[in-house]
Amino acid sequence: MVWIVDAKYVKDYQVWLRFNDQTEKIVDFTNKVFSEKRAIFAPLRDIEYFKKVFFDSESDTIRWPNGLDIAPETLYRM
Repeated sequence: MVWIVDAKYVKDYQVWLRFNDQTEKIVDFTNKVFSEKRAIFAPLRDIEYFKKVFFDSESDTIRWPNGLDIAPETLYRM
């Protein structure tokens, strides 16, 4: 099982992630943000809001202030 141990906003719609197995990657969320139909993704289209992404150590993944989080397994495959 994988989980996030650190994350940082990079640029545009990109986030750098480090996983518990020491894998590091930059994930580009552009397609996800603009193709996702669920309303919870709508605020992320504003780049200033997207930049508010943070690592949530309680859930071991990334989160935005509106409560949106993405499963670490999904992020690992992206």
